Amino acid sequence: QVQLAESGGGLVQPGGSLSLSCAASGSIFSFNAMAWYRQPPGKQRELVAAISKGGTTDYADSVKGRFTISRDITKNTMFLRMNSLKLEDAAIYYCAADRTRSILSTSKVYDYWGQGTRVTVSS
Repeated sequence: QVQLAESGGGLVQPGGSLSLSCAASGSIFSFNAMAWYRQPPGKQRELVAAISKGGTTDYADSVKGRFTISRDITKNTMFLRMNSLKLEDAAIYYCAADRTRSILSTSKVYDYWGQGTRVTVSS
């Protein structure tokens, strides 16, 4: 059973920074793709950033230049560094992983998901 656990959410001011972590129960090298999604209140879940096994990254246009996705294979952990946070960044952030899909796929839903961690942006 694959388990993903997000952490690091909390309250930040607009313009502030926050780092999220996603710890996997097993080796993240087994995943071909990992990603961060978010779901703002009342809205659909959307892709924030994704990273492939080889380290290729993909970002939503809304976060390019502000967010950075990375992973530490030795720690079985994926990270999301969020800078210059905006009010619209407030959401529950989810970690996702898949053993086979491409990070660029738009047709396949990630197989594994964490429980989410809430990010609140408020002054």
